[in-house]
Amino acid sequence: MKEIHPPHLTPVPIKNRRVWRDLARILSTIFNPFLTALALFMILSHIRARSTEEFWWMLFLSTFFTSIGPMLFIFWLYATDRISDLDMSIREEREKVFGVFVIFYLLGTVTLWLTHMPRLLIATMAGYTLSTIIVQYITRYWKISTHALGITAPLVALSLLYGRQPLPFLVLIPSVCWARVYLKAHTIAQVIAGAALAAASVVLFFSLFHVRAYAW
Repeated sequence: MKEIHPPHLTPVPIKNRRVWRDLARILSTIFNPFLTALALFMILSHIRARSTEEFWWMLFLSTFFTSIGPMLFIFWLYATDRISDLDMSIREEREKVFGVFVIFYLLGTVTLWLTHMPRLLIATMAGYTLSTIIVQYITRYWKISTHALGITAPLVALSLLYGRQPLPFLVLIPSVCWARVYLKAHTIAQVIAGAALAAASVVLFFSLFHVRAYAW
């Protein structure tokens, strides 16, 4: 007699659910906003640097305020039990932390300006600053997706700089957005809002600073 498994005990769907959940977690981890910002400024520093020393100086100044400093701050908050998890899943926790992020980005923009960094880096940092200010305000009422913002901003910036060359990588935007929704970290509206804010900020500041394309 053929054995019949109850639906909730069928192994294949359970395995499939674990695979999709693991994939969503991997995408969320690899493409978190701190790492995507670091990757973007590494590329931008390489574009404008005229020597190895200048490259590392540009990279340090830009990533300290967008990646290194904020990440260390988040780890300190988590280590001292000031936030519940590294994703800051509780909206009330996110609002206060984003206030500190605003300070980081503002200081970064001013520092790049005072040290006469290329307009490309200043425009990008200013775009992150505006986005963070808006996110900090929105977070008082709604949990907008910073993962969606974090993956969209670099890819839009690179597309504006290099035209069609980065287009295949745009698939990462819906992939990361799907991951955040699948993990129930955000709704569809929240990831769309994050991506739209990122795109608008990059286009605005690249236009204001007259950042030109490098290839089309």
